[in-house]
Amino acid sequence: MSDSPRITPATVRSLVARSIWDVEMASLPPWKVRLIKVARLIYAVIRDLVDGQISLRAMSLVYTTLLSLVPLLAISFSVLKAFGVHNQVEPLLLNFLEPMGEKGVEITEQVIGFVENVQAGVLGVVGLGLLIYTVVSLLQKVERAFNTIWHVSHERPFARRFSEYLSVIIIGPVLVFSALGITATVMSATVVQEIAAIQPFGALLNAVAKLVPYGLIAIAFTFIYIFMPNTKVRLRSAFVGALVAGILWETTGWVFASFVVSSARYTAIYAAFATLIVFMIWLYLSWLILMVGANIAFYHQHPEYLATERGTMKLSSRMKEKIALLITLLVGGSYYHGRPAWSAEGLAERLRVPVDAAQSVIQALELRGLLKRTSDEPPSYLPARPPETTAVKDVLDAVREAGEEAPLNLEHLPSESAVEELMDRLDQALAEAFAGRTLKDLAVAEEAPVARPFE
Repeated sequence: MSDSPRITPATVRSLVARSIWDVEMASLPPWKVRLIKVARLIYAVIRDLVDGQISLRAMSLVYTTLLSLVPLLAISFSVLKAFGVHNQVEPLLLNFLEPMGEKGVEITEQVIGFVENVQAGVLGVVGLGLLIYTVVSLLQKVERAFNTIWHVSHERPFARRFSEYLSVIIIGPVLVFSALGITATVMSATVVQEIAAIQPFGALLNAVAKLVPYGLIAIAFTFIYIFMPNTKVRLRSAFVGALVAGILWETTGWVFASFVVSSARYTAIYAAFATLIVFMIWLYLSWLILMVGANIAFYHQHPEYLATERGTMKLSSRMKEKIALLITLLVGGSYYHGRPAWSAEGLAERLRVPVDAAQSVIQALELRGLLKRTSDEPPSYLPARPPETTAVKDVLDAVREAGEEAPLNLEHLPSESAVEELMDRLDQALAEAFAGRTLKDLAVAEEAPVARPFE
């Protein structure tokens, strides 16, 4: 028998991981650096998919969509009716469900029938309110899913959420159908038709016409990636994620259409439920692709999360202490010199650390009463106490004592005299080392150096 080691999936994964992460980037040519960064991004996206959080979010949105689809289309239908283009809702829905074949046509007819039966006069004020709430609830859950991907811990305030969601629901359909109408008008114009009759311009225009759906999908996904997360998303990162998601969506549509054509036996097994099951599968794939694109946009904007195989970084106690001192220096410096207040994203970018790391330290400083957030969106941070009367040691104590909540605190640990003596001497040494030093001393000091950038 051969004594060669057996190749397992875990072995392959370990080899791939080492070839991507155990690399000294500084010694590589630029093309290899770019290749490794792309490989890290692909690995990270697959890792997040296998982890299951994205899949779970996509599953939950499927059921929310089933409940909210008719109310959402009813509101859009009412808005579009005022512009005389409400008849375009059905073709758009047919286009979305095209991979489902005949089942897509059946679902479209049923949904449009439900939408036409929704009348505000019959629903009344309470029914109309519930209709709007159902739609807002769908968008809120979409925001939560995107916030999870973007590592954002706080949602939009209720008033801002309500106004922005309704703005998108009301204005979005008008803009979509306006873009479709303009595109159709341009392509059918006499001048364009005359140019199309001349070769090779005709073949070129034909190719452009085939690429238009991809472009519209990429633009729509880019808008979603910029608008939905409660954080600032760069246009370039959103477009990169949208481009990949758009290609995946179109490709998956072709594969899914082939699956539907060959799924006659499922119809025989599930009978009337077959259409619903196929519809739910397509919704799940659509949400999954949309969130995979958001994941790509996140990693493109925050490459620091690709610096390790795990995708998350745990700060040492020493790192937390230094980050806390740097944050209080920057926040206090802006306060004393009349500069704009720092946001969590701004602090993270300035210190070259992940946003999660900055937010964990900021939260510890907030709980200690050293920082307070403004009502801006996104919130900025100001000193919560007068810096000239706040000791530097309070900053260190804030991060050292963070997380000491019952029952996990010092009082519940066994008391040993030797250990207690060491702890007391440590606290006393810190107090003596920082005696008389206040946050104002940090705030008026020179600018803090930033950490080295991630590879």
